[in-house]
Amino acid sequence: MGNALHEKDSQVKYLKDRLNMFLEVIDSMDPEATDLDDIDRLIQMIDDLEVKYDQFKGDWK
Repeated sequence: MGNALHEKDSQVKYLKDRLNMFLEVIDSMDPEATDLDDIDRLIQMIDDLEVKYDQFKGDWK
């Protein structure tokens, strides 16, 4: 497991990096070859990002 992030700047950087990774995955996908499993993985990536955001948001108050 990775190290816990407690500083807001580090948390924001983490979220930006994960979002950029998500965008890179989308850019690399071939629409003609994309199947349901690929879409499920994209949805899981967004769900994971949302969970992290909610965790971090609690630290920002």
